[in-house]
Amino acid sequence: MAGADSGRDWLIRGGTLIPIDGPVRPGDLLIRQGRIAALLSPGSPAAEVPVLDASGCLVLPGLVQAHVHLCQTLFRGRADDLPLLRWLRERVWPYEAALDETSLRAAARLGAAELLLSGTTTILDMGTVHGQDALADAIAQTGLRATLGKAMMDRGEGVPRRLRETTRESLAESDALCRRWHGAAEGRIRYAYAPRFILSCSDALLRGVAERVADGDDRGPRAHTHAAEQRDEVALVRARMGTDNIHGLRRLGIAGPRTVLAHCVHTDARQRRTLARDGTHVVHCPSSNLKLGSGVAPIAELLALGASVALGADGAPCNNNLDGFLELRLAALLQKARRGAATLPAARALELATLGGARALGLEQEIGTLAVGKLADVIVVEPRVLHATPQADPVEMLVYALRGSDVRDVLVDGRLLVRGRTLTPLTGLDVEALRAEAEQQAQRVRQRAGL
Repeated sequence: MAGADSGRDWLIRGGTLIPIDGPVRPGDLLIRQGRIAALLSPGSPAAEVPVLDASGCLVLPGLVQAHVHLCQTLFRGRADDLPLLRWLRERVWPYEAALDETSLRAAARLGAAELLLSGTTTILDMGTVHGQDALADAIAQTGLRATLGKAMMDRGEGVPRRLRETTRESLAESDALCRRWHGAAEGRIRYAYAPRFILSCSDALLRGVAERVADGDDRGPRAHTHAAEQRDEVALVRARMGTDNIHGLRRLGIAGPRTVLAHCVHTDARQRRTLARDGTHVVHCPSSNLKLGSGVAPIAELLALGASVALGADGAPCNNNLDGFLELRLAALLQKARRGAATLPAARALELATLGGARALGLEQEIGTLAVGKLADVIVVEPRVLHATPQADPVEMLVYALRGSDVRDVLVDGRLLVRGRTLTPLTGLDVEALRAEAEQQAQRVRQRAGL
C-alpha cells in the first residue's frame, strides 16, 4: 500500500452502530491493531487512541461487492445500449485485447478510488486474460481488500486472438498467479480462478478449475464465473451442453461453497434448488442486468430456499458506475416489483450487501458485521443530507435514501483510507491525477482497439 502505514487503533465515537447481525444502537466502536476490540456504550471512558468523531453518523461494515471487473473501468460509457453477446464481441473483448499493463493499472486505480469513496471495502474481481500482475499490484497498493483472478478463455466465437489461450496455458498461468497473490498484502489479497463463462471455456478448462478449488477450506482459492445471464447465452449453452448453465457447470465440478456465480437471472425452480442445496454463491448485479436487457434475477426465490446471495456492480461499461449503494437500493426495489412491497426488506437487503458478500468470499468470520475480533473494515455514513431528511429508521435510510456520496470515512484493516470524503495518502490515489491518467489511457486503448 502506498505511503507509510498509519496507526490502526481508533475510537469511532458518537455514532449509531449498525452491526448487521445485531440491534442498531448508539455507541462507540473501539479498534485496536486493525481489529474491532469493543462495541461500547455512548460516553464510555476514553481510550488512549485517536478519535474519529461520528456524531450524528451511521457506522457499519464496509460494503462487499462480489462481482466487479476493474479492468473495464476505462471503457465506461463506450458500450451502451447493446445486449450481452454483442456487447462482448463488438465492444468489450476488443477493448480488453487492447489493454496493456499501464492501462490496466490506470483502470484498477480509477475503479478502486470510486469503490473506496462510495463505501465498498472488499471486492471479488475478474480481470482480463493478460496483465493480471499489474492489475493485482495496482489494487493492492490502494489498500482495498480484494479477491481477484485473471479471466480464463480457451475457446469461443468472436474471441480476439490476444484473449484466446490454450487450456494448458490458461491453467498454468492461473496457478502461478495464485501462488503469487493468494494471501498477499498481509492477507488482503486472495485469488479466485475465473473462467469467463461456458461459451468461452472448454470442458477441460472448467474441469481443471474445479480440481483446483475442490479441496481445502474457505482459506483456499475460489472459482468465479458468469452463469445464466441472458436468454441468447442460455440457449447457446443448452445447444452445446444439452442442459442449462447451472447443471452444466455442476457436471464439470463448478459448484459448491467455493464457487461464485454472477447473475443467475434465467434460472428455473430446479436450478435454484440445486444452487441452494450445493451452497453455491449467487451474485446479483441489478444495474448490469437492467442495462444489458438481461432481466431481473429471482432473488426472492433463491433466498426463500436458503441460497447464499451477494451483490455486485459488475463493470463500468454495463452499469455505468461502481456505487454499491445503488445496487443495494435496486436489489430491494426490483424484488418488490416482482413479488410485493414486503419482499426483501431493508435489513435483509443490507445483509446481502455486507455479510452476504463476505460469505461468498469465504470471509464471513473476518468481515461483514461489526463484531469483536473481526477486521476493522468500517464505513461512516453522513445521513444529515436533504435526500434523507427528515431522519427515519437508520437501516431503511441506508437502503432507500442514502448514496455512495454520503460515505464520509472508510477504514480497511483499521487503516483510514477515506477521511471527510477525501482519499488519504495511504491509498496513493489523487482524484484529479486519476482523472487525467484515465482520460489519457482510455484514449490510447480505444485507438489500439480501433473503437
